[in-house]
Amino acid sequence: MENWSNPSRKPRERGRAYDPYAHAEELGLAVIFRPLRVSHERWLPDAQTIVIQESLRSVHRRNALAHGIAHCVLGHEDDRPKHEVQADRFAASNLIDLNEFRAIARWAPDLEHLVAELGVTTRLARAFVAQHLDLAQHADPAQQAEVAPGRAHTGTHD
Repeated sequence: MENWSNPSRKPRERGRAYDPYAHAEELGLAVIFRPLRVSHERWLPDAQTIVIQESLRSVHRRNALAHGIAHCVLGHEDDRPKHEVQADRFAASNLIDLNEFRAIARWAPDLEHLVAELGVTTRLARAFVAQHLDLAQHADPAQQAEVAPGRAHTGTHD
């Protein structure tokens, strides 16, 4: 697992600069591409391996790998719903930079354009917004404007 308490460790890049392939390599994880019937990725903790659906396009592969890395870093050994939410939020926090999100949300007419520009899935964009709204609810009023996205995007596009 990753050492988050090491003060000499430089902060990980976020947003479009985040490279989940390099992150997986740093963690010593194997990443393989195979046909999967039910999901886009599968975390195999005993083998320290993430299996990615081979037919996915590159954007979806990047998202699936970030999600699989989240399962590893968070110590998940199963895919119960709580772990899936946690993994989505962790992956979104790596794949989406808050400042990039705010800048794009100012001009993007809808969620479809926002996710295309960010290079993430609708599911991870929603996880990112939910996480920041949760943080905003627990912040004092002066901090809420800093945490919550500048413009809410909702919709049913997946």
